Amino acid sequence: MEFEKIISVSGKPGLFHIISQSKNAVIAESLIDNKRVAINATQNISLLANIAIYSYEGDVKLLQIFKTIYEKEAGKEAISHKSSNKELTNYFLEVLPEYDEERVYASNIKKVIQWYNLLVKVGLDFSQIEEQDELEA
Repeated sequence: MEFEKIISVSGKPGLFHIISQSKNAVIAESLIDNKRVAINATQNISLLANIAIYSYEGDVKLLQIFKTIYEKEAGKEAISHKSSNKELTNYFLEVLPEYDEERVYASNIKKVIQWYNLLVKVGLDFSQIEEQDELEA
C-alpha cells in the first residue's frame, strides 16, 4: 500500500486507498472494512501526503509526524484518539513540540492520532516509506 494513494473523504469515516480513477469518480477501498466505494467529484478528497500541521517553524508534513510517532511507539499504536483533550495535547507536544497551539485544535490532534492508529493497524510500515523517499532523492 502506497502512502501517496491514501485519502480522507469528508463525510465518510476512516481512510481510503485509491484503487483507480475514472473521468467522473475515484474508486477507493476503505481501510476499515475493505469495501470499495465510488467517490464523485462533488465530495472533498484530501491526500494524506498533502496534509500538513501548523508549527512555529513552518508547516510539518503529516508523514513526518507519523514517522515520529512510529519511532516513539516502536511501530505500535499510539494512545487512543478517544483520550481526553489534555492527554492528546500533552502527547502531541512530545511528538511535535513546536506545533502552533493556537491554530492546531484538539480535534485536529484526534484525527492525526486516529489516522496513525488505523494505518498501523492495517500494517503500514513508516520506516519503509522513509526508504522509498531516500531512493527517489
